Amino acid sequence: MPQPDLTRAVASVTPIIRPAAIHDVPEIHHLLEIYAAQGNLLPRTMNELYRHLRDFFVIEINGHVAACAALEIFTESLGEVRSLVVADEFKGKGLGRLLVERVAEEARTIELKRLMALTYVAPFFHKLGFKTVAKDTLPEKVWGICVKCYKFNNCDETAVLLELR
Repeated sequence: MPQPDLTRAVASVTPIIRPAAIHDVPEIHHLLEIYAAQGNLLPRTMNELYRHLRDFFVIEINGHVAACAALEIFTESLGEVRSLVVADEFKGKGLGRLLVERVAEEARTIELKRLMALTYVAPFFHKLGFKTVAKDTLPEKVWGICVKCYKFNNCDETAVLLELR
């Protein structure tokens, strides 16, 4: 069965940005698996995605998840953009930017003061107002999550931070 041409669809319809729903989890998981296989993010299990579903926003195009991102909260002042992925056919079309802006909007709504990310694409985040920072300025992340990561002693990601107003 041929797959729908989603690339053409994005030009002809407005992407829908919305909170993730239970039925989105398999498609979110599939996108995350692709990025994890490339070494661009850590894998997440289906069970973990169901448990953290309310953290996620998706961009839906023609009934399919084209991109997703999550807001993880660490403290009363710090949150993180996590699991930001865009399907290959939609890269370069602004969907990642839309999701980071939506996550930042949510962070402001709940009155977080700072939003961070660990990333391999720091220039993308810089365009959105994030600044590169030392990882040790984010102990909530480093000692809460990173310490459990197999890359902990050899982390090659860049920490970026956005001060929310």
